[in-house]
Amino acid sequence: MKILVLGGSRFLGRTFVEEALSQNHEVTIFNRGNQNVGLKDIEIITGDRFGDLCELKNRYWDTVLDTSGFIPSTVKNSTELLKDRVKHYAFISSISVYQDWVPENLDETYPVLDMSFEKSNELSKDVNGPIYEYYGHFKALCERIAEMNMPGRVLNVRAGQLIGPNDYTDRIPYWVHRVAKGGNVLVPGNENRRVQLIDNNDLSKWILKMMTANTSGTFNATGPDFPLTMKQFIDACLRVTGSDAEIVWADEEFLLEQKVAPWTEMPLWVPENAPLSPELEKPWKGTFSINIDKAVKSGLTFRTLDESISDIYEWEKTRHISQDEWKSGMRAEREKELLTLLGRN
Repeated sequence: MKILVLGGSRFLGRTFVEEALSQNHEVTIFNRGNQNVGLKDIEIITGDRFGDLCELKNRYWDTVLDTSGFIPSTVKNSTELLKDRVKHYAFISSISVYQDWVPENLDETYPVLDMSFEKSNELSKDVNGPIYEYYGHFKALCERIAEMNMPGRVLNVRAGQLIGPNDYTDRIPYWVHRVAKGGNVLVPGNENRRVQLIDNNDLSKWILKMMTANTSGTFNATGPDFPLTMKQFIDACLRVTGSDAEIVWADEEFLLEQKVAPWTEMPLWVPENAPLSPELEKPWKGTFSINIDKAVKSGLTFRTLDESISDIYEWEKTRHISQDEWKSGMRAEREKELLTLLGRN
């Protein structure tokens, strides 16, 4: 296939490009050219989707992977331009489109967040503003716009927590790095609490399969295909890194009393028994039990967790970044303070 990737130089995009090349597909990427170091055997078109897409005119591809679509107006522009130049459009959306994660096992029919195109334009005027507060709203609207411009030809991939090398969010790398460091490691919630994540390699292989079949529709895409617990995840980090770390489980009541921020300060943690924020009425018990039956039936498969963690660990060892550069995770001083309160430091 001839594949156009909007983005393609970071995280999922880079993994997808590598996988597509390994399967002998012809790949073109369109991005601003800021992070293309190391990419080879592909055509690179430099441009900014927030500006002029003229470099894509008079060109034709079999399919598109849109890894960078977030602002609705940019997805409107790209789908309007490409609707007569491609057969198929794969859009990387998010499980954040759902109005909440209150029920367990929610599937693709669960209601999504709503926003008008006019409001999204107003909110996104300043790209340096608080636009990520509306991440789910924007992604849901992007899905609708893509389908409106290319009816029956859009694959909406509602991805969960992505994992793999080049992870600029630092959520999973935090845990791998912290466990590898050793000592007493503060881990949130109970050890049997479920978590979900999806390896970029697995997602890329599945997307290519769906592209080849010109499959459209909306799919939740996270994993694995069994109930993974936080303990199993931490145990995998211990095995892969060979760490002798001691794991200290802190219940959510303690963490909330100490005003520990879910998800950012403690990645992979969303409270099970208390609302995520004061304006919410119910806890989001379904955060890590998203139904993926539809994707699995269509061919989504999974590597072992140890393989995924091993790739992240090897990449993480090459970074050498300071504590202040981490985008997610708990600072060492803060962790020490909490461990002291628990009598474990």
